[in-house]
Amino acid sequence: MTDHIEHGRQRRRTLGLLFAAASAGVSGTVLAGSAGRAAAAPLQEIRIGYQKYGTLTLLKGRATLEPRLAAKGIKVKWTEFPAGPQLLEGLNVGSIDFGTVGEAPPIFAQAAGAGLAYVGNEPPSPNSEAIVVPKNSTLRSLADLKGKKIVLNKGSNVHYLLVKALEKAGVAWRDIQPVYLPPADARAAFERGAVDAWAIWDPFLAAAEKQLGARVLATGQGLVANHQFYLSSRDFARQHPDVVRLVLDEIGKVDTWGRDHPQEVSAILAAQTGLPADVVALAGGRYAYGVKAVTPEVLRAQQDIADAFYQLKLIPKPIAVREAQPPTELLAKD
Repeated sequence: MTDHIEHGRQRRRTLGLLFAAASAGVSGTVLAGSAGRAAAAPLQEIRIGYQKYGTLTLLKGRATLEPRLAAKGIKVKWTEFPAGPQLLEGLNVGSIDFGTVGEAPPIFAQAAGAGLAYVGNEPPSPNSEAIVVPKNSTLRSLADLKGKKIVLNKGSNVHYLLVKALEKAGVAWRDIQPVYLPPADARAAFERGAVDAWAIWDPFLAAAEKQLGARVLATGQGLVANHQFYLSSRDFARQHPDVVRLVLDEIGKVDTWGRDHPQEVSAILAAQTGLPADVVALAGGRYAYGVKAVTPEVLRAQQDIADAFYQLKLIPKPIAVREAQPPTELLAKD
């Protein structure tokens, strides 16, 4: 009996300590203090998630990040994902530490309870995503989408594009038939005529235009900003802000280089993605270069997206985007 009581006391003390630690993590600022960083184990590897688009693909292809981190005893592991939602799931379960996605995936991930932090973003790139139809389609306007099947990757940046496009056309979300498929399966459905339209981003968009003759019904121009975001897990941002800054610095250098070397960009993208040169040239020409610290203004724009998704019941609960703001050292000021 005495052993049982003592065991109960020990369990309560352990739970109390865990609760106190958790409370401290939630109530503190996003960035831990220097004492918190000192307590973190030395980083030996950073795991980066990327997709078939964006500056991270160029960074991987140029291999300029590896030597800088190697000087600090840190290795780089790259993992490709088919789309943003899958990448952020990897971030949430701890299989990667850092990655890049569009505007909508962080909203869905945060609504699902993911512990993520925005750490940087590229300028708007509205022409890098579009709603396309087959070249012989009779659909000529966004209003023609009413009652039609539209394929898209659920929770990706094009999810918000479709929301805003329908809003502009006066078509209710309930009046379309969304078909949720990842890009490869979506293309197959589009090619065989199983859907009427496809909401998609580069380079898959460029491939559809060049290889299938897909006709653009509307790009994001005038509808959405289409930022490319860099995110890390909240714990990683707290414990290794210096590493995050280093990665963002190398992204900035690749941005500057890429802006001035379009032909070399196309060559790297072709090698990294396996896509034809004309496809990557079209996609690369629509890139927006110039990584920036995340501003309160950008976070407010993300909040607008979150509110729109909640109103349409596309996410199960309202969220506060500010809870995923960057560590203090990485947050830009108005």
